[in-house]
Amino acid sequence: MDAPSTPIPSGIEGALDVTPQTRPRATYLEVLHDWIVTVDHKKIGLLYIGFALIFMVVAGLEAMAIRIQLAVPHNSFLDARSYNRMFTMHGTTMVFLVGMPILFGFGNYLVPLMIGARDMAFPRLNAFSFWVSAFAGIFLYFSFIGGLGLAGAGTAPDIAWFAYAPLTERPFSPGHNVDYWALALLASGIGSIGTAINILATVFCMRCPGMTLSRIPLLAWIYATVSFLVLVAVSPLTAAQVMLLIDRYLGGHFFDTQAGGSAILWAHFFWIFGHPEVYVLVLPAFGFANEIIPVFSRKAIFGYPAMVAATVGIAFISLGVWAHHMFTIGMTSFGNTFFTLSTMLVSIPTGIKTFNWLATMWGGKLRFATPMLFSVGFLFQWVIAGLTGIMLSVSPWNWQLHNSYFVVAHFHYVLVGAILFMIFAAFYYWYPKMTGRMLSERLGKWHFWLMIVGFHLTFDVMHIPGLLGMPRQIYTYEPDRGWTLLNQIVTFGAVIQAVAMAIFVYNLVHSYFAGKAAGPDPWDAWTLEWSTPSPPPAYNFPVDPVVASRRPLWDLKHPEDPDSAFE
Repeated sequence: MDAPSTPIPSGIEGALDVTPQTRPRATYLEVLHDWIVTVDHKKIGLLYIGFALIFMVVAGLEAMAIRIQLAVPHNSFLDARSYNRMFTMHGTTMVFLVGMPILFGFGNYLVPLMIGARDMAFPRLNAFSFWVSAFAGIFLYFSFIGGLGLAGAGTAPDIAWFAYAPLTERPFSPGHNVDYWALALLASGIGSIGTAINILATVFCMRCPGMTLSRIPLLAWIYATVSFLVLVAVSPLTAAQVMLLIDRYLGGHFFDTQAGGSAILWAHFFWIFGHPEVYVLVLPAFGFANEIIPVFSRKAIFGYPAMVAATVGIAFISLGVWAHHMFTIGMTSFGNTFFTLSTMLVSIPTGIKTFNWLATMWGGKLRFATPMLFSVGFLFQWVIAGLTGIMLSVSPWNWQLHNSYFVVAHFHYVLVGAILFMIFAAFYYWYPKMTGRMLSERLGKWHFWLMIVGFHLTFDVMHIPGLLGMPRQIYTYEPDRGWTLLNQIVTFGAVIQAVAMAIFVYNLVHSYFAGKAAGPDPWDAWTLEWSTPSPPPAYNFPVDPVVASRRPLWDLKHPEDPDSAFE
């Protein structure tokens, strides 16, 4: 990663003047070899993103199979066991093979560029973490063809994504389906922990001159916080997978209730991971909003210190709310009260963030390009997801709706309505930087409006059968329950979302080859990644940038702006 030999002006101006070196055209084998052995954070970030997009399509097909099965009573599209396998693999894939890898991909790509670094702190650890995560996904999906082959759904796991004991113990699952699940998540956890260590070291040790902690972009702050959460929350899940494998192969009885073990112990271990994991996924979405909303409002982010404090507050509070998933297990009244109050408490820092985004937009010169459209959709849907979350935090209400489709609707409001919408916003915003090409605005708006319509048809309506008592893990139902029309509307909404996803994938591929040239800074933004060519060269910056405020590129381009020295 040697810098060019030609003289380069110092500071950010030097970065703006850089043009990438021309090199002889590589053969396909050389390109493939380069991507396999790369330690460049940008290529590893793109590998994470491509890996996650493939599994997003797979998980979407699994979701469509679930919705087709539930569209009419007594349907036989899937049998009970195949349905359970689709249910398990969809949830596991979306959380572990889509959500975390795609957010780690954006973090890998953007964090070093945003803080003025040449690469991640540990490039080889970075590559190792990706390939371990990729192995985990391939190994998990090998379960479809492992063991008994393709009969039904092979030997894919059928224990739901939370794998409650004692269903995972050998008397109930004597084959290898649970082993695929446990070993894949064990490997995935190792990759996630490696990436978290790398991001923390990069943010705190690799910043360019002048970039103090009070000046780093909010997205970098958020990725540092998320990495801390990963270290604290993923480690118990990794330990639980080891304990589960000991139960299954070495005669342990940690979770084997027939031999004196505790199924509740597994629930505690899983949800100590599971609820912070929601914030591991949603905090980067907040970070994308922190970068996109100000640029398209033409205003600096409102309340930078409060946003940093709210991020850290969410992380700490989220570590103490896990047992609101366990109200129906039978905790004491003190336990129910504590976890009800701690769950409600997390709404305070998240409310601060929501009001600060609205304050940033208020009075701004709003531009409703596709990234901003998805950000506005995220704001609206995140508020609704938060309100239903507060409802479920009340233990008597939770007792009535636990394990119903109301909970599924709430969870997908967070995962799709908030996280996925901001992932789409991030794609439309940073795709020009990653590829040098603009995504189509026309196709982007089609994508947005179809997603909005399909999302609300699916997940707004899904709350209603939950209120009417529809459990979340049934593969069929009786026609006299009053759920049929509601399920058909939900399935129709899922079809519309599938069409929107097809447009998105087409836009990604078509724009890569035929999109409009982006230039280094198509959005007139102000963070350091936009000071590099699009896509950036291997070395990122020929000289270390020197910054003097939170908006270094904006200060350089607009010295007359009275807000340019904003601190």
